[in-house]
Amino acid sequence: MSAAEAARFAVRIGVRSYEMDVNGHVNHAVYHQYAEHARMEHVREAGLSQAALGEHGLTIVLLSTTVHFRAELRAGELVEVDSELEFTGRKPFTMRHRIVRVTDGDGSPAEDLAAEAECTLGVLDVASRRLVADPHARLTAAASDPALLGPGPA
Repeated sequence: MSAAEAARFAVRIGVRSYEMDVNGHVNHAVYHQYAEHARMEHVREAGLSQAALGEHGLTIVLLSTTVHFRAELRAGELVEVDSELEFTGRKPFTMRHRIVRVTDGDGSPAEDLAAEAECTLGVLDVASRRLVADPHARLTAAASDPALLGPGPA
């Protein structure tokens, strides 16, 4: 398995009825929540709980997020939200998510791209309140499973 493959992570989420908007499909803000859930599960699985990060004087902050909507989601469907990290030589780093319908409302298999999200994140030094240089190195030093963070800057 390559480092890039090891950095991929996915969670499944059932679409709930209370997430619908007046048009009967998932409200736009919920797509952001799905991405946030995948993001938090990804870093948690790498061993970067808030407590673990705190032991290193760090936290991860969201700097921006964009969602591109591709298909409507409806109550009762199952989606898979994957995530992939990309680090560069800069302080901010990127996490991309694909939200894919894996079953429709009656449980039939499906595979439709519903949305793509891109998030710009940073690692914040909690004492100085500044983004740290080389966030990949700082996160891998704190992680119990650093392979889930993928390769560092190229």
